[in-house]
Amino acid sequence: MNTTGPLTDHYGRVHTDLRISVTDRCNIRCTYCMPAEGVQFRSHEEILSYEHIEGFVRVAAGLGIRKIRLTGGEPLVRRGVPALVELLAAIPGIGETALTTNGMLLAEYAGQLKAAGLDRLNISLDTLDPKKFEQIARRDGLADVLEGIAAARRAGFENIKLNALAIRGFTEDEIVPLALFAREYGFELRFIEFMPLDSDDNWNRDRVLPGEDILDLLARHIGPLEPAASNGSRAAATEYRFVDGGGRIGVVSSVSKPFCHNCNRLRLTSDGKLRNCLFAARQWDAREVLLRGGSDEELAELIRSAVAGKQPVRGRADGEFVRGDRPMHQIGG
Repeated sequence: MNTTGPLTDHYGRVHTDLRISVTDRCNIRCTYCMPAEGVQFRSHEEILSYEHIEGFVRVAAGLGIRKIRLTGGEPLVRRGVPALVELLAAIPGIGETALTTNGMLLAEYAGQLKAAGLDRLNISLDTLDPKKFEQIARRDGLADVLEGIAAARRAGFENIKLNALAIRGFTEDEIVPLALFAREYGFELRFIEFMPLDSDDNWNRDRVLPGEDILDLLARHIGPLEPAASNGSRAAATEYRFVDGGGRIGVVSSVSKPFCHNCNRLRLTSDGKLRNCLFAARQWDAREVLLRGGSDEELAELIRSAVAGKQPVRGRADGEFVRGDRPMHQIGG
């Protein structure tokens, strides 16, 4: 295990990105994520306090973590998230704070998040059709999401990305309208291939709409695309731009073309488990160390151990696609 220097695993990947789930709770029940009923959520006593999250991030920043993204569940259903953003943004070494949200509560919190120092927003938007939204989310609320996006613009957020899940036979009809919407209003749109992280166990390969098919659909109905110049980041999405200059499209081909060779992420779940991959078979218990008042050195050793234990592809040595032990809402998006 590397005990000094950057958080580098055995395959040369340097880890600078930490995703933190602040809750496993959500105010909608998307079909690709959670069951319609009967979800067992963690109690408040089982999840990390903001003080413990801050303490963990301080140690992680000292090891080279530079970017923090808050996720859920839906992070804005937990009280005081803007205060957490302010705490994390003030930690020396943290250069960027971001948040992924379904947008339902964003109209209420956009201004507070901006004032707290949040740099970036990713907003889930799978459709612009109210009936289809309700079918996907099992809740009404498209108008709230669109108002949240508008509120984020008014609050001064410039780095807004829209995330859309691509499922064959279910959301294909949404791809072109979403791209036209993003082009009109200047958002970057990312399509994400359907991964086996849903609670209902509905995933199968036949439902995966590959990134290449998405790009072909956009080219046929809107116009040709070309690879976009890299900004030097190690993002999961492969980015393209329309040749006519009308916007950017990202494709997260996590199933058809995994980006594991370029992965720089660690994940901290709301119940304090550190994971080095969405599909990891092992997790490290940071909450236990934090609750008993373990030292910074012990936390640092735990983080380095998680990085050292990272496998080459999809959390495995053989690279096979095996369903994860926890659904996405319990890990953090």
